Amino acid sequence: MSHESSAQWQYEIRVEHQLGPGVAALFPELKLTYEQQETVMRGALADQAALHGVLMRIRDLGLTLVALRRVAP
Repeated sequence: MSHESSAQWQYEIRVEHQLGPGVAALFPELKLTYEQQETVMRGALADQAALHGVLMRIRDLGLTLVALRRVAP
C-alpha cells in the first residue's frame, strides 16, 4: 500500500446535470466544466478528509454521483 500524499493527485468527480452558478459556487476548490448532461469537477485535494468533504456536499445537495477517479497531476 502506498503512503503517498494525496495532494500529489488530482481528482475528477462527475455528477448528473449541469450545476447552476449558485450550486457550483459551493465547490470553490474545484474547477467545473460541463460535458453534455454532466458537471465535471477537477482539482487537487489536500487529503482524504477534503475528498470526503466534497462527497458529503454532493450527497447533502441531493446530486447524483456518476463517477469518481483519481488521476495523476
